[in-house]
Amino acid sequence: MKSKFFLIFLLFSGLLLSAQQDNNKPNLIVIMTDDMGYADVGFNGCKDIPTPNIDSIAYNGAHIVNGYVSFPVCGPSRAGFITGRYQDRFGFTTNPTIDPANNIAGLPLDEKTIAEVLRTKGFKSAIVGKWHLGTHPNFHPLNRGFDYFYGFLSGGHNYFMNQLTIENLENVKSKWAWYKTKLRENHKTLEFEDYKTDYLTDELSEAGLRFINKQAENNQSFFLFLAYNAPHTPMHATEKYLSRFPDIEDKKRKTYAAMVSAVDDGVGNVLRTLKDNGIEENTLIVFLSDNGGAHNNASQNTPLRGTKGSVYEGGLRVPFAIQWKGVIPANTSYEESVSSLDIMASIVDILDIKTNPKKPLDGVNIIPYLTGKKKGAPHEYLFWRKWEQNAMAAINADYKLLKVKKNAETEFYNLKKDVSEKENIKGSNSKKVQEIQKEWDKWNVQLKDRVFPTLGNDKWWLRIQSKSHD
Repeated sequence: MKSKFFLIFLLFSGLLLSAQQDNNKPNLIVIMTDDMGYADVGFNGCKDIPTPNIDSIAYNGAHIVNGYVSFPVCGPSRAGFITGRYQDRFGFTTNPTIDPANNIAGLPLDEKTIAEVLRTKGFKSAIVGKWHLGTHPNFHPLNRGFDYFYGFLSGGHNYFMNQLTIENLENVKSKWAWYKTKLRENHKTLEFEDYKTDYLTDELSEAGLRFINKQAENNQSFFLFLAYNAPHTPMHATEKYLSRFPDIEDKKRKTYAAMVSAVDDGVGNVLRTLKDNGIEENTLIVFLSDNGGAHNNASQNTPLRGTKGSVYEGGLRVPFAIQWKGVIPANTSYEESVSSLDIMASIVDILDIKTNPKKPLDGVNIIPYLTGKKKGAPHEYLFWRKWEQNAMAAINADYKLLKVKKNAETEFYNLKKDVSEKENIKGSNSKKVQEIQKEWDKWNVQLKDRVFPTLGNDKWWLRIQSKSHD
C-alpha cells in the first residue's frame, strides 16, 4: 500500500513539476516599428528624440549593434521574421497586392508562422497593428496561428481615428484610400465609438496592453507581435506629442519625432504592464524596425549609407535590442551580425520545439551568444536578394559584397573600417569577393521568383487608378 501511495506521490510531483516548468516558459513580445531610422533611438546615439523606454530594452539587456532584417522593404521583411526563413525561399520577393480577392498574394499557407509553431506549446498569440502579409481571408492572422488580431491588413494607414471612414478594403474606390479603412478586431469592423483613443499609435498600444493583462490574469504563456506602423508615412501626430519638440524647426522632422515619441510611450506602458503583472523577468522582449529609415519621413540612418529599399546598410541595418532579465546581462553591447530571422529560431530552441526539417529555419538561437555561453559569430554569412531589381548583398564577418542592380558595378566593403560604405575595395580583394559571391550563388539557386502580383502591377491597382481618374 505504501509503495502505491509513493508511486502516486511521484506521479503527482512529476505533474506539478511539469506544470511549473510550463509556467516558466518565457513569453515573447516583438515590438516592430515601420521605416524607423537606425540613428533615431538613444542607444544608437540619437540626440533630438528622447526614447528612454525603447532604450531601456537595450540597457536592461542587449544592444544589437549590427542588427539586420531579411529585406529592406516592409512586406518581405515581415514575412522573413514571422517564418524565421528567408522570404525568397517561398517567393515573397516584394510587397504583395492588397487586393482582398487575390488568394495568392500573401504568406504561403504551407509556411508556418511563429504563432502556429508556438501554439504547439500552448501559447496564445496576438498581432496588434500592421499585418501586410495578405488581405484575402486565407491569409487573415486568425487563419495563420494567431488567436487575436487588432489592426489593419494592408501596408499603411492614417493615424487620426476620425479619418478611418471606409468600411473595408472591398469598399476602396481610389488610390491610397485603403489608408482610411476602419480597424478590425479579429473579423469585426470597428466603429469610431469603439476606439479608446483618437490616435492610432496610442490605440495599438492600448490593445497590446489589454492582451497582456488578459494573458497574465489567466497565467497564460503568450506571444505578442506589436506591429506599429509608425513612423511610416503619412506624417501624422497629435499636439500631445508635437509639443514635446519645440526646438526642432524642420516640420517633417518634428512630426517624425512626435511619432517616434508616441511609440516610446507605448513601449513604456508595455514594460510597466509586464512589471505590474509580475512577468517582466519571464518575458523575452525584442525591439526592431522592419527596415531602415525611408527617404520620405525625415528619418536618419547616420552613419549608414542608403535608405529603405536599398541593399546598402541604411536599408538593411535597423535599431535592434533584446531584453530578457535574469538571462541576458544588462548593458550588453553585441557587435556580431544578428538577423530578424534569429527571433523565431531563438524561441523555438528555448522551448525545444521541433520544426519541419523539410523547411529548416534560417536563423539561429542567439541567446547563448548574448549571455556569453557561446563564442564566435552566430552567422558565417547573411544574404539578401531583391529579385525585381536583380540586386544582391552578402555579409561574411566584416566584409560585405553587393550590387544595387544587375549591370551595376560590384561593390565590396570592410564594414568594421568603413560602416558608411564609402571606399569600394573590390580591386584589392578579388579572392574574397569570389568566395562570397560563390556562397551567395549557392544560396540563390534555392530561392523562388515572385509568386504573386505586386501592388502597381495587378488588375486591382489598375482598376483603382482608373476610378481615381474618373
